[in-house]
Amino acid sequence: MDRTLHLISASALLWIILGFYNLSSVYGNAEGDALNALKTQLTDPNNVLQSWDPTLVNPCTWFHVTCNGVNSVTRVDLGNADLSGQLVPQLGQLTNLQYLELYSNNITGKIPSELGNLTSLVSLDLYLNRLDGIIPDTLGNLKKLRFLRLNNNTLTGTIPNSLTTIDSLQVLDLSTNHLSGTVPVNGSFSLFTPISFNNNPNLTVPPPAPQAPAPPNSQSASVANSATGAIAGGVAAGAALLFAGPAIALAWWRRRKPQDHFFDVPAEEDPEVHLGQLKRFSLRELQVATDHFSNRNILGRGGFGKVYKGRLADGGLVAVKRLKEERTQGGELQFQTEVEMISMAVHRNLLRLRGFCMTPTERLLVYPYMANGSVASCLRDRPPTQAALDWPVRQRIALGSARGLAYLHDHCDPKIIHRDVKAANILLDEEFEAVVGDFGLAKLMDYKDTHVTTAVRGTIGHIAPEYLSTGKSSEKTDVFGYGVMLLELITGQRAFDLARLANDDEVMLLDWVKGLLRDKKLETLVDADLEGNYVDDEVEQLIQVALLCTQSTALERPKMSEVVRMLEGDGLAERWEEWQKEEIFRQDFNHTHNPNIDWIMADSNYNVSNDQLSGPR
Repeated sequence: MDRTLHLISASALLWIILGFYNLSSVYGNAEGDALNALKTQLTDPNNVLQSWDPTLVNPCTWFHVTCNGVNSVTRVDLGNADLSGQLVPQLGQLTNLQYLELYSNNITGKIPSELGNLTSLVSLDLYLNRLDGIIPDTLGNLKKLRFLRLNNNTLTGTIPNSLTTIDSLQVLDLSTNHLSGTVPVNGSFSLFTPISFNNNPNLTVPPPAPQAPAPPNSQSASVANSATGAIAGGVAAGAALLFAGPAIALAWWRRRKPQDHFFDVPAEEDPEVHLGQLKRFSLRELQVATDHFSNRNILGRGGFGKVYKGRLADGGLVAVKRLKEERTQGGELQFQTEVEMISMAVHRNLLRLRGFCMTPTERLLVYPYMANGSVASCLRDRPPTQAALDWPVRQRIALGSARGLAYLHDHCDPKIIHRDVKAANILLDEEFEAVVGDFGLAKLMDYKDTHVTTAVRGTIGHIAPEYLSTGKSSEKTDVFGYGVMLLELITGQRAFDLARLANDDEVMLLDWVKGLLRDKKLETLVDADLEGNYVDDEVEQLIQVALLCTQSTALERPKMSEVVRMLEGDGLAERWEEWQKEEIFRQDFNHTHNPNIDWIMADSNYNVSNDQLSGPR
């Protein structure tokens, strides 16, 4: 009898547990279930999904998942994670999702039509996979979509007409697939250049539609009955005839030579000249916007030129960069090519190029105005009424700028090397989101060069040793500069500061930080403006990333994609422990050959604490 009661009780308890689990699944874990369904269909050789625990109430504690204030999933970042397998229709249940980043994996199969349910989606990045089948017509439901990149797959079929109705679409890349038919030309698709559809042998890209004639000026027509009106109408007609000839000649020349359409056209003649999504501004337009490049409007200056605040005729604020490179005859086509390549690098953590201006004597680039300036200005030049950057914001800046640089290195073709990564070139938008600026300018300014090695461009304190000695840059020179920028974030100090000599300190920030670590003065290292409001473990981890990035040998530095993972909590401990083992070996070797050498050492257990933190030389 007792045994029977025991079995009944156990059975009842099991049903209660199962019932509670089902209620939890229904009421609190639908998004977690959807992501877990994705996990079960993916092969994950690097265990990047290890933290995806289906027993949790919601997935907001999982790595590579971002949630909003009410614990709804808004972002899934699984780019460049070496995943394989297939997507699942359950992804359509993530109704608050804004960013789905699954690029550069080995994912196969179809694009689920259920993705059309993600009506909050801003960015859909599935490029560099092995997806096949058609582009679902339901993607046309994504009316908030700004970035759609499906390139470098094996997609077939035609391009759905429904995509042309997405007015918010800013970036579209369907290149390198097996698409067929004709590219739709109505709606937002008129903004995109043929490069968006390249390498689809069976796809026809129609020529640009002719521009509709401007409507007649009704106000002029209304006064045409008077003598004054007749005179005004005659003058207007004469002006129209005056400009009609050059405009017709320009249109004929463009049609005859579509690859060479780079002209210095005044705004009054052709105010809507665009290269794809890139606007061609007239010099007069930017002169008016900046009050003739008044010194009062200077936002900053650097090795590439000065940046001016400007207000366009429509009231919009912009930042106008006036390049100061010496001008030469020729090179216009190459300059245009480089500008267009930079404009194709679009990522939420990269500064978007809005347009440009080129005359025989001027090169100007137009960017959105960043309301919160640069990280450098917020750290060191902020007005007394502005609060210091708090620790969580600094962590977001570290991760956002790393994501932007990783995109430049791994997902631009050809890759873009920044060559001047520093706090002054990390800008902050209205929400203090990090935006990498000035990327591609080094290449842009070297458009006349044909040799591999170029003049060293950068800022003292940020330049990697191999770049300084050989003039050869690579993505690892950017990694070094990024590591120094992290130290700027942590310390609030300049990368190179002669003022530190007054305290017999090192002028180079990296050397100064290593000296403090050697003397076990971690608390002195952290920016005093934080007033102690930071988490020791998080500071240590960020210093570890910075020191791994600033190793003297380029090959030993991580890639920016690896830095992103470490900042997200994936692999830092293992990489740091590996470095410590190598450093102990080098330390033993150096002590054998040079007994006077003294360097920071962690203990043999490789456990890092405040007074044990060490760094590479």
